[in-house]
Amino acid sequence: MLEKKIKRVTVIILDSVGVGELPDAADYGDTGSNTLANVAKAVKGLKLPNLGQLGLGNILDVEGVPPVPQPRAAYGKMAETSPGKDTTTGHWEMAGIILEKPFRTYPQGFPRELIEEFEKRIGRKSLGNVVASGTQIIEELGREHMSTGRPIVYTSADSVFQIAAHEEVIPLEELYRMCQIAREMLVGEHQVGRVIARPFLGQPGSFKRTSNRHDYAVTPPVPNLLVSLQEAGIKTMGVGKIYDIFAGQGVSEKVTTRDNMDGVDQTLRFMRTNPEGLIMANLVEYDSLYGHRNDARGYANALEDFDQRLPEILAAMLPQEVLLITADHGCDPTTPSTDHSREYVPLLVFGAPVKGAVNLGIRSSFADVAATLGDFFGVPFKTGTSFAPKILL
Repeated sequence: MLEKKIKRVTVIILDSVGVGELPDAADYGDTGSNTLANVAKAVKGLKLPNLGQLGLGNILDVEGVPPVPQPRAAYGKMAETSPGKDTTTGHWEMAGIILEKPFRTYPQGFPRELIEEFEKRIGRKSLGNVVASGTQIIEELGREHMSTGRPIVYTSADSVFQIAAHEEVIPLEELYRMCQIAREMLVGEHQVGRVIARPFLGQPGSFKRTSNRHDYAVTPPVPNLLVSLQEAGIKTMGVGKIYDIFAGQGVSEKVTTRDNMDGVDQTLRFMRTNPEGLIMANLVEYDSLYGHRNDARGYANALEDFDQRLPEILAAMLPQEVLLITADHGCDPTTPSTDHSREYVPLLVFGAPVKGAVNLGIRSSFADVAATLGDFFGVPFKTGTSFAPKILL
């Protein structure tokens, strides 16, 4: 264990910003996926000068983001050990939880008997029970939903049971109650990673999902890094859907967010008011608004928006702080698929205690983050391989 010299760590997860297919990508139908590089090609070059200075272009070839001779950060990429390519799996592995088998998915929809039991428990029939994108399904079934009051149930290539409902037809409290019922049901052989409330507003032809989404994740196993830090008296703060992903386990304080820029604002608020602890933020819109909708231009704009805010984050850092920027999976908007992709994720590590221009290579597991953060905070954590000895001054 290294001598503790880090007081605060801020981890920013750019949801779905993958950096190239993993060796087993073909098993998942993801050959050719490279979210970051393919987005850059699609828009004829990204403008990411601040991420570029940290070393993003040293990790892989990104049009518009050339490698720099002396990156300000340590840099590399990470492979996912756990099977799967969903949000829960990626985040859990970063906290030191490696799954032996993937969460169950339902490419043909959920079994009829399960849906019938769900309908019985919520007291009304449902619509859908298909694999679909969230925006597509509410356009297809939104009108019928509004006239019947039946919630829309759907899934994706991920391990999710999603319930969409118009906020003026099914109030949020009732939608959340339905999700809690589904979460209680979806255990054992039908355990899924997340049940997700997907509220929306508007009229047919102009429906829009709202920021009142809520995720009900399966409770993560322990030990994991967040719980270990909390037990050691270290405050852990979750921005965005972090609290939901970990079912609240190991998260001392949480804040929800409306969008990526609100996520940056809330991260900065934690940084300005908490001199110690772990801040973990998820910026979800790369995935939810652009990756799943195959919107490369929107994806590029969102990346550039974050890059413009990065100087604010760097300016808010303390002398004994480390910033770690990574992702949880891919979601390449340039491929025919609208689902997540099995990819490496980027790794940028920056701060006054960290050596710049250190090539961390290809890490064999996202769990290396957990082992490294354990070293940073002086809390032993054995899953993963720490890269702290390579980068700390």
